[in-house]
Amino acid sequence: QVLMMRLRSDILPALIAASDGHLSKFGLRWHDDAALVVVMAANGYPGSYNKGSVIHGLSAINSNKDTVIFHSGTQVNEGKIIAAGGRVLGITAMGRSVTEAQRKAYAVVDTIEWPEGFCRKDIGWRAVAREQDAES
Repeated sequence: QVLMMRLRSDILPALIAASDGHLSKFGLRWHDDAALVVVMAANGYPGSYNKGSVIHGLSAINSNKDTVIFHSGTQVNEGKIIAAGGRVLGITAMGRSVTEAQRKAYAVVDTIEWPEGFCRKDIGWRAVAREQDAES
């Protein structure tokens, strides 16, 4: 997910080149910005978890070039987005630094209404600490 955010090149020609065995000759271009993904998972994951809980608030989120929500364990049921797996959403953000990408990703997480889900609150902490040390 972070690679898809940072990829500046069109993915389709890259996939065709890979399929044809010519990826080593294909020049991929990348954005310089940092990217980070926060996974929202169903309560109980990676152990047993319930499926079918409704996820609210996704329609209010305006994805832009800096933030995208990747669905990995969702389904649409009667017009509602429901959890259908353990790892459900990948909230991905880009920023000039890991600290900025982290802030953007967690800002999106905070707008999602899903009491039956959770995420780790420490994603990227080592990289953020390195950035803070470099600024000191």
